[in-house]
Amino acid sequence: MRIITGRYKGRHFDIPRSFKARPTTDFAKENIFNVLTQYIDFEGATALDLFSGTGSISLELVSRGCAHVISVEQDRDHHRFITDCLKKLDTDVCVPLRGDVFRFVRSCKQQFDFIFADPPYALKELPTIPSLIMEKGLLKEDGIFVFEHGKDYDFSGHPNFIEHRYYGSVNFSLFRPSHQG
Repeated sequence: MRIITGRYKGRHFDIPRSFKARPTTDFAKENIFNVLTQYIDFEGATALDLFSGTGSISLELVSRGCAHVISVEQDRDHHRFITDCLKKLDTDVCVPLRGDVFRFVRSCKQQFDFIFADPPYALKELPTIPSLIMEKGLLKEDGIFVFEHGKDYDFSGHPNFIEHRYYGSVNFSLFRPSHQG
C-alpha cells in the first residue's frame, strides 16, 4: 500500500497477508482523489474515514494536508496496523478509533468537510449508509461524502447523490448535503 501524493508521497506500508481488508487499489484511489480536487481542498480540512481497513485513505488524507482525520475501524489487528503506520509517519493529525462505525455515527456530534466510507461489500446495512450519514448531519454544508461499494448498488436516486465513478471493479458514489434556499 502506498501514499499517492502530498507530504508523504511514495511511502509504502506492507499489509500483513492475514488481513481480510482489501485496500482501495492505487489506481482507483488516485482517480477518485483526482475527481475530488474539483470538490474540496484537503489542506486544512476535517475528515472522517469509516470502515478504515488498512488505513490507506486516512494516510492519504493526512498526506494531503487535512488538519484532523478520524479513522474508525472495528477489527483489532487493522486498528493496530493503522496506529503503527501513523507512528511511522510521526503525525498526530489522525485519531484512529477502534469501534463500531454505526455506533460512532449515531453518537458523533462533529461535522466534517470530507467523509469516506468503504464498508465490506457484503455488509447487509450497506444500502442504508448514505442516508444515515446525511440524516445525522455529519457533513458541513459544502462537504462531500464518498461511498465505495460494489457494482450491484445504484445510489443515483438518492436525494443527495451527485455523481458515480467506477475504476475497474471499484465503484464510488458521491453525495453532498442538500442546499436549502
